[in-house]
Amino acid sequence: MAGSTAEPGVLATARYGKDKVRVFRVVRDPESKVHNVVEYNVTVLLEGAIETSYTQANNAVVVATDSMKNITNYLAKVSPYVLDPARFALHLGSHLLARYAHVSATFVTVEQLRWARINDSSSSASGPEAGHRHAFWRDGAEKRFVEVEVARKGDGGGAVARVAGGLRDLLVLKSTGSAFENFVRDEYTTLPEVNDRIFSTSVDLRYTYGQVNVELPSDEKLLVFGVGNLNGGVHPWEDAKVGVRSREITLDVFAQDESASVQATLYKMAQRVLAENAGVETVRYVLPNKHYIPVDMKYIGVDNTTPQRAEVFTPVDAPSGLISATISRR
Repeated sequence: MAGSTAEPGVLATARYGKDKVRVFRVVRDPESKVHNVVEYNVTVLLEGAIETSYTQANNAVVVATDSMKNITNYLAKVSPYVLDPARFALHLGSHLLARYAHVSATFVTVEQLRWARINDSSSSASGPEAGHRHAFWRDGAEKRFVEVEVARKGDGGGAVARVAGGLRDLLVLKSTGSAFENFVRDEYTTLPEVNDRIFSTSVDLRYTYGQVNVELPSDEKLLVFGVGNLNGGVHPWEDAKVGVRSREITLDVFAQDESASVQATLYKMAQRVLAENAGVETVRYVLPNKHYIPVDMKYIGVDNTTPQRAEVFTPVDAPSGLISATISRR
């Protein structure tokens, strides 16, 4: 990419698109009368032969970001994969790549808000079938997300996809089973060692898959997608199952681990995600340490600071510890 030779700078990279496209979709089963709903925040970015829109004010290469929003809503209506954020993102990215020949890569992020079915007290069914057919509640602030890049192959035949998935804002807490001892002590150390403490964090998990081939839509309306992507062990196509397992693993390890530190617990979580999901190549956790400080009541002769007797705490938002790591498959 380049501009005028008289200019001191050169356009090195360029990418643009539409952010925060809000999508809510109701899918109605005409036979059972059961409804399913999803709510997404979608980001769509394009990359390709668009440099002249920057360097020469040439809008002829610009797909309007409003058009990207409209295409997102249209596919939310017609795509058979709208209830699965990874498949929907792959469909959207592939459709855009097939539609615009001068675009070389698409980047789609889908963030899913958590809706759960309200239990139906009038139903005699049990398990998932007990849920109300069309009534839902917002199940916390946790969000699931997928990030999809679909890029044309260098030889001009088809495309490849890179997919990442994960969750964020999963707030967890346990009131024991966590310690922090034997850390570096020097003249700057004021933190006491503790063998029993509250452990709370807001989980941010991101895992990535290996690169996979993608067949772009080739029908008249560029909507037929997925048939050729169901074969060959395309693990991102099954991201919904990986997402469920990864969430369960995160919660199970957090609850069961006798934590020597946030770092140690994080490492165990990531190892299990890799062990139980063959298609995942890397796992990254970011775990901010949510602090709960025992209230000192010695001034009235009450022990509330000894770990086993601490029962009243002050939640502290800032500053907070921030622990992160990426674990890659060998």
